[in-house]
Amino acid sequence: QVQLVESGGGLVQPGGSLRLSCAASRIILSIYSMGWFRQAPGKERELIAAISSGGSTNYIDSVKGRFTISRDNAKNTVYLQMNSLKPVDTAVYYCNAVSSVAPMIPGFLGSWGQGTQVTVSS
Repeated sequence: QVQLVESGGGLVQPGGSLRLSCAASRIILSIYSMGWFRQAPGKERELIAAISSGGSTNYIDSVKGRFTISRDNAKNTVYLQMNSLKPVDTAVYYCNAVSSVAPMIPGFLGSWGQGTQVTVSS
């Protein structure tokens, strides 16, 4: 079974930064387009950023210019650099596959990780 482990979340003040990591085992991430998803309290999980196997990226409008998705295929890891964080970014963040980067369409690798909590508050 695929294992995805997200890390790097925490409590940060508005305007702060965090870097999330998504490490995978039992799967080679480099052949997949990957994405970061988030789920805020009381809301559905949404796809917010995606990266193709070749490095093309896409973002939802609300994070464009603030978040950067990247990948290190040698480390089998995908990252999300989050800058200028806002309280509305508070959510549990997950990674998983995407079926398409542009337009962004969620995919699924067969399981979800535990996610990493990001809380933006003063």
